[in-house]
Amino acid sequence: MNKPQRSPSFCSGCPHNRSTKVPQGSRALAGIGCHTMAMLADPLTTTTVSHMGAEGVMWLGQQPFTSEKHVFANLGDGTFSHSGFLAVRQAIAAKVPITYKILYNGFVSMTGGQSVETGLSPQQILAGLAAEGIQKMAVVTDEPEKYKEVNLPAGVQVHHRSELDAVQRTFREYPDVSVILYDQPCATERRRLRKRGKWHDPAKRSFINPAVCEGCGDCGKASNCMSIEPLETPLGRKRRINQGTCNKDFTCMEGFCPSFVSVEGGQLKKNASQKAAPSLAVGREWQGDLPLPTITALQQLHSVLIAGIGGTGVVTIGQTLAMAAHIDGYFSSNLDVTGLAQKYGAVHSHVRWAPAPEMLHATRIAKAEAHSLIGCDLIVAASDDSITKLHPQAGAAVVCTDVIPTAEFARNPDWAVNTQQLSQLFDGQFGERALLLEGQRLATTLMGDPIAANMFMLGAAWQLGHIPLSLQAIERAIELNGVAIAMNKESFTWGRRAAHDLAQVEAIALSKTPRNVIQFVPRQQQTLEQTLAHRREHLKAYGSPALLQRYENMLAQVQSAEARLNMGNALSAAVAHSYHRLLAVKDEWEVARLYSHPDFSAALNAQFEGDYRLKIQLGVWPFARRNKATGAIEKGEVGDWILHVFKWLSKSRNLRGSWLDPFRWSAERKLERALRAEYEADIQRLLSELDADRLPLAIRIAQWPDAARGYGHVKEAQARIARSNREQFWQQWHANAQTQPIAAKAA
Repeated sequence: MNKPQRSPSFCSGCPHNRSTKVPQGSRALAGIGCHTMAMLADPLTTTTVSHMGAEGVMWLGQQPFTSEKHVFANLGDGTFSHSGFLAVRQAIAAKVPITYKILYNGFVSMTGGQSVETGLSPQQILAGLAAEGIQKMAVVTDEPEKYKEVNLPAGVQVHHRSELDAVQRTFREYPDVSVILYDQPCATERRRLRKRGKWHDPAKRSFINPAVCEGCGDCGKASNCMSIEPLETPLGRKRRINQGTCNKDFTCMEGFCPSFVSVEGGQLKKNASQKAAPSLAVGREWQGDLPLPTITALQQLHSVLIAGIGGTGVVTIGQTLAMAAHIDGYFSSNLDVTGLAQKYGAVHSHVRWAPAPEMLHATRIAKAEAHSLIGCDLIVAASDDSITKLHPQAGAAVVCTDVIPTAEFARNPDWAVNTQQLSQLFDGQFGERALLLEGQRLATTLMGDPIAANMFMLGAAWQLGHIPLSLQAIERAIELNGVAIAMNKESFTWGRRAAHDLAQVEAIALSKTPRNVIQFVPRQQQTLEQTLAHRREHLKAYGSPALLQRYENMLAQVQSAEARLNMGNALSAAVAHSYHRLLAVKDEWEVARLYSHPDFSAALNAQFEGDYRLKIQLGVWPFARRNKATGAIEKGEVGDWILHVFKWLSKSRNLRGSWLDPFRWSAERKLERALRAEYEADIQRLLSELDADRLPLAIRIAQWPDAARGYGHVKEAQARIARSNREQFWQQWHANAQTQPIAAKAA
């Protein structure tokens, strides 16, 4: 089986998501630091890592023998203070055309967030480089206003981070050494300091209206952010913001999409039970007893492997177990295998305890030595490195089956994981000794915070008897950790309940789930009848009876052709989805209707509480603007007064397509009509030439519009890709027709 891999990635909101990008046609040389992971994100544009103090040195040897005129070199502020200054000096002496990007985030983030030893400010760094003779320098930052009173060397200009590409294009034409200092604090350290009240925490969050989202992935392309997650719906894959991991960088809002909303003021809504006293919260809404598992005194070594995602609390679970074992009087060891895993990669915590110290012969759990596996992430738990550690006969597992996207999702909007195939690995090898449940969804719904999921999984494992430690010891270990004690205890209890009576926990979670215009569904689980019923209702709400009739007529023709050739309904299913997308386009009338729907307010109120106001990101006239530095069209931020306009537009959507429709002749609307006409012609041709041998290709032809997603210039670019795919499919269709036997053609 070709299993998916969870590679390390930049944290949500990490400045390196933007600062390490280079203009098309340019290349960057990597250095030592978190930013080295740019080589994983795009190995073709960020290459050739060096040791500390040698950043860019390889360019001295390459430059005389290549037609490449210029390179960028990434250099962290910690490395610069350590020895990177020497690398810049050697480039100055050699007079090579290179731009050092000094990535100033204020911390040594890769090794735990320590302060940079020298504590040099951007002003001091630039002054020192000016003294070395560098004449072309610039500052790029997320907060240009903080440089208003700063005395920088002559000629150094300050730019907003949105202008980075334009600045780099200018600098790559410079024939000597130049420097761009990119100033933006480490997102993770800023998050930690905000929690401690030591850093300003803006009362603002981003929210995606899933009904408006097209699933084009432009927000991920703009931000490369791991807090943007897939949301499967009856209308296809959308996006959502994981509020529990979001670090408030807001780069995602630069994606050209009107589904983004700024929520200013208020706060995230927590589960009601978190507001109650812990003693009252624990039994609330749960019916019946919660029996204690039988825990016998341990006579031999016991090994538990915890597998999950770095930065989500996996190590904390390991430490909790090790401390609980110590409290129960056992000798314990704890080995955390992380590496770069703290950056959203795979992490394993090896926890072992025994009644005698001589039984702890090794801290690492070897093959087939683990008695239990707590899988906090399905992808990591199903990896060979995890699953082979379990004892094949005696091993037991509790695995979270929610799909948490890997770094690949930010680059590939159609990224997918076969969860059923991964889950079957546990069912097939361990049978009833494996409990599979959606811990992330349940913990988030019940506790109001996805960070509760790992403790939830620990509770389930303990209830099943996989963790031979006393309840008192585990609760005391949670208390000694000193962080979110009440929430962690309650999460542990909910996990116990799920292991004992999952059906009741699911029912309680369902009662806490607000009704929403977008319902979460497993991917590709709808029958044709369900799809057709859903699309008919959607087209009725869309407000155009003529389009509904057009849809019905097309589907009737396709179903009739399939029935005549006894081909099942796969082609009908493809047309039912794709043709609906082309008919119910998200024009201005539809976006207004979706924002006016009461379920938009319900979705907001399910996540936020208090006195908050909204701002909508719109990329249409008169709100869109052109970036003077880059020339790109950017969205404008509009106050919540626009919601009143949306209500009026929604009620007036019967004007769509008439001579009173002011949006009818925009380039985007013309494109949508052209795509629809092309698709209708394609389906008619398919129906006239359809045969059983070419049915798989016919389905692919029927699905080509699915790639044309997004808004504005994003949709135009996607449409070009979709049309290119369409052309290739028809070439294959024609070639297959020519190679068919004569008898088959006659038939």
